[in-house]
Amino acid sequence: MPEKDVTVLPEAPIPSMEDYILAGGGRGLERALTMTPEQVVDEIARSGLRGRGGAGFPTGRKWASVRDAGPDQPVYLVCNGAEGEPGTFKDRTLLTRNPYQLVEGVLVARHAIGARRAYIGVKERFTRERERLADALAGAAVAGWEGVDAVEVVAGPDEYLYGEESAMIEVIEHKLPMPRILPPYMQGLFATMTSPNPTAVNNVETLSHVARILAHGADEFRSVGTEEAPGTMVFTVVGDCDNPGVYELPLGTPMRTLVEDIAGARDVKAIYSGTSNAVILPSLLDLPMDFDSFREAGTGLGSGGFMVYGAHRDIVQVVSMLARFLAIESCGQCLACKLGTGVIFERLDRLVAGEGTATDVEEIRKRCVTVTDGNRCYLPVGAALTVASTLDAFGDDFAARIGNPSDPAVAVGVPKIHDIDPDTGTVLYDEDYDRKRADWSYAPADG
Repeated sequence: MPEKDVTVLPEAPIPSMEDYILAGGGRGLERALTMTPEQVVDEIARSGLRGRGGAGFPTGRKWASVRDAGPDQPVYLVCNGAEGEPGTFKDRTLLTRNPYQLVEGVLVARHAIGARRAYIGVKERFTRERERLADALAGAAVAGWEGVDAVEVVAGPDEYLYGEESAMIEVIEHKLPMPRILPPYMQGLFATMTSPNPTAVNNVETLSHVARILAHGADEFRSVGTEEAPGTMVFTVVGDCDNPGVYELPLGTPMRTLVEDIAGARDVKAIYSGTSNAVILPSLLDLPMDFDSFREAGTGLGSGGFMVYGAHRDIVQVVSMLARFLAIESCGQCLACKLGTGVIFERLDRLVAGEGTATDVEEIRKRCVTVTDGNRCYLPVGAALTVASTLDAFGDDFAARIGNPSDPAVAVGVPKIHDIDPDTGTVLYDEDYDRKRADWSYAPADG
């Protein structure tokens, strides 16, 4: 762990707001309210905090752009807690163990950008997390935290795209989770032709860090991590490892430390950091876990969720499973995506069944190029990166599947996490997902 405590993930759940305050909670908001909004934004910018939801965009810059865009119109804040990326469980862990720091971070951010209201979007099925959030908001009201009456929790659908920032805005407006063309800082909540209502969207972990940065200062946050990626990050590791779970480490920590030393993976064949990045090969295990190092290596850190697959796995079956997930979750607004992801999965599935040909492999390559035509969101880009990179790295494995079915004994399912037992570390996956269809309905359960 870092020498200075800039961590956001406690070892055990914080029982109540009283316990949180006794441990120093609330100081970030207290300090923020003595500062001008501009000073708060400057402090966050000086800390170097970058979004922990995937892209690693500088948080201070995002806040400044929204604040500067909306001096004469409503501005809103959205916290994205609709975690649905396969292999990821960090935001739900943070909400379960310490929802109070998130609420505090939301209130700091609301003050900083001058937001009229703030919304915390979570999935309706996250019942435990929603209960913890309700307790935290009630405790904040009793504690007299300024602005808590302007914060609302929104429970949305289980669809993957609910976690896309513009689709989350649609859900808050009581619509389906369909991504928009324009990003939230250009077309935000309740936007009209005359009032675009710029909206800042940050994820749970990002706003949890905000509370601690304001409480202890930008310099202490910068005391760990790297120059370009300060602080810690909460990572999830699942798959072929002895100790799957959720761990917090300084950014810049070698991936080997997390995957092998902590999670206990051995004989690694491939790692996927979510479904939207190029496959990570064992030769990159010593890569520092930070946004820029991963990008320079040709992949991405994503939201810090790693799916590890050992040498005994059939990589064609693994990537087919991931491709099916993306094909199912595509919303259908962009035909190139909906049709392309569907064809990619169908051709991969043929290979897995031993019915594929060299033509199928070539068609997969072609679709990885065209699947992004006219895309509204990142889903087809992620599909192209995941599938094409795997095909490039494991060409012999794909050739071996032509006319030769995959061994069912080494097959894996979609690592869409339902829960992780905090005591045993047992990972529970969504057992119903195999029944989900491309129209987002579910086939009847057997029996």
